[in-house]
Amino acid sequence: MENPRPFFKAHVFCCTNRREAGHTRGCCAEKDAEGLRDYMKAKVKTLGIDKVRVNNSGCLDRCELGPCMVIYPEGIWYACKTKADVDEVISEHLQNGRVVERLKLP
Repeated sequence: MENPRPFFKAHVFCCTNRREAGHTRGCCAEKDAEGLRDYMKAKVKTLGIDKVRVNNSGCLDRCELGPCMVIYPEGIWYACKTKADVDEVISEHLQNGRVVERLKLP
């Protein structure tokens, strides 16, 4: 039996994990992860990009590098710290299929 085709062209998981204040690893939530996720979700909808889902995620275990996100099916991880970073990921990755090397996490 063949695997079904993916329902979404891209699925974006945005970490919005919250740790206690002063935690050595920090957390994505203290770096405006929720605001950036909301911005990305609204922008994708406004641009009419079909078959892309932007979701909230719990801890992705890379908060010290964040705010971070991972986009599937490619499995590309990004750290987007500003709305301009989010715009670049939308334009380059989601619309044009190009990895944004400067924002990519190792």
